[in-house]
Amino acid sequence: MQKSDALINEEFVCDAPNDQKKKEPLAGNFKYMLIGIIFGIVFTKAEIISWFRIQEMFRLQSFFMYGVIGTAVVVGMTSVFLIKKFNIKTISGEKIVFHDKVFNKGQIYGGLIFGLGWAMTGACPGPLFAQIGNGFIVVTITLASAIAGTWIYGYFKDKLPS
Repeated sequence: MQKSDALINEEFVCDAPNDQKKKEPLAGNFKYMLIGIIFGIVFTKAEIISWFRIQEMFRLQSFFMYGVIGTAVVVGMTSVFLIKKFNIKTISGEKIVFHDKVFNKGQIYGGLIFGLGWAMTGACPGPLFAQIGNGFIVVTITLASAIAGTWIYGYFKDKLPS
């Protein structure tokens, strides 16, 4: 391990570590790209990336997006339950580990800022790339803002109250 790697490992501790042991070849990332393209098409066809649909949700004018989000929560909960119950492993045969989460009040503030940004821009991180892929180039400003916000948080994380 190089000195810079040791500094990075000591300085930053991930709250949700990736426990994957096996290294994937670079070509293995194409399956993730394919899944991303399929999700982008589904998001587009289902109008999940529509700024108007998102505004309807935040103005409480339509149940559509709440139904989508609720369905995603149910699918996620069911998936985690089944993975734990049947000890399902990854494609490469590794055990899937769920780490305990620790609540802190900063999550409330972060959620409020996230929701405000979502309402103002009409985009959350998932659909951002699908919106850009559909030609809404102005969304690159939202993407740049999200990256900048993440960087700023990472820079000030240790100085923030927990």
